[in-house]
Amino acid sequence: MKYYIIAGEASGDLHGANLMRGLYAEDPGADIRFWGGDCMNGVFREHQAGEGLVRHYKDGAVMGFLEVVLKARTLSRNIASCKADIDSWHPDVVILIDYPGFNFKIAKFAHGKGYKVFYYIAPKVWASRERRVKKLKAWVDQLFIVFPFEKEYFERKGVSYIYRGNPLIDAIDSHPALSESRSDFFARVGLEDRPFVAILPGSRGMELSFMLPRLTAIMEKMHSMPEYASWQFLIAGAPARTMEDYSKYLVGHESYVKVLFGETYGILRHAKAAVINSGTASLEAALIGTPQVVGYGSNIRLSFEIAKRIVRVKYISLGNLILDRLAFREILQNDFNTENIVAELRRLLEDDAYRTRMLTDYSEIRTLLGTTGASAAVAKAMIEELRKYE
Repeated sequence: MKYYIIAGEASGDLHGANLMRGLYAEDPGADIRFWGGDCMNGVFREHQAGEGLVRHYKDGAVMGFLEVVLKARTLSRNIASCKADIDSWHPDVVILIDYPGFNFKIAKFAHGKGYKVFYYIAPKVWASRERRVKKLKAWVDQLFIVFPFEKEYFERKGVSYIYRGNPLIDAIDSHPALSESRSDFFARVGLEDRPFVAILPGSRGMELSFMLPRLTAIMEKMHSMPEYASWQFLIAGAPARTMEDYSKYLVGHESYVKVLFGETYGILRHAKAAVINSGTASLEAALIGTPQVVGYGSNIRLSFEIAKRIVRVKYISLGNLILDRLAFREILQNDFNTENIVAELRRLLEDDAYRTRMLTDYSEIRTLLGTTGASAAVAKAMIEELRKYE
């Protein structure tokens, strides 16, 4: 069968790659064409010849309400290009991975053209823009969810769904970084083995521009303290970024701040604590076991204020949402400052009872998400659904 998959950001690329592995395993004759990134492209090249990647997510990913408006023209062109490509390729199914601003437009188009539409990793309608539930019902043939708390919500809304666990557990547990020793990690990345704090500022330009100036001030403050003067700060470089995106913020701090690309899981595994931009990375840290504090904000103040009024959930981090309580702190917008973050980092590093309580909550998060094998199970369920239409 022919599968057309659309992922619009780094987390979608990761889950899309694991889904593709499952599709190839269940359907050896699978023919896949996709919008995604390096992870998906790597899986494609293991199984197919030619070019499957239509467009890399780094060419169009945006977030935030005003940010979407500012890049409306680019998004419009990408949507038109995607529609034309789908119609010329004639897939058996269009599989949409999160990224609702783009993917709902494709869902409407594909449904109208008679293509089967699957949505994998539900848009967060339980958090905001609940009107999109009507779009799910109208344009999506099958929804595949990945969080246990979503089941009750979609049942209440009358939306058919399939739940097979969370694919992030597969991605983490199978990753080589989880079995690599600390000494081997430092030797491989060429750094001295010293205690360090992980810094994950996000992947989008708007995130970096908000987070990095503040994080630089935080790292400078920590480094000035005698007890942390010998520590390092390791920044996990985003896959679609280059060193130039980070270096302009780090001038004068290069002796104790390093940027590593392609090392997110290794950095998280060996860090004493982490400062993380809200997103998938905060759940990854919880599953790996890294004590953390989450931050979020926008340089466009109006964008943050709009989001605050629209979003209905109590927490912005998936781990806290899964538990329905705070496992780790979330510090937002103006509160995301040097004084608050340094104080929280010191608590994470120095208060053993605080750390232990957080790690206990992490264990509960993992239990609630289920066991490994979610990606393969979803791929199998998708193929079973498609065969119903044959």
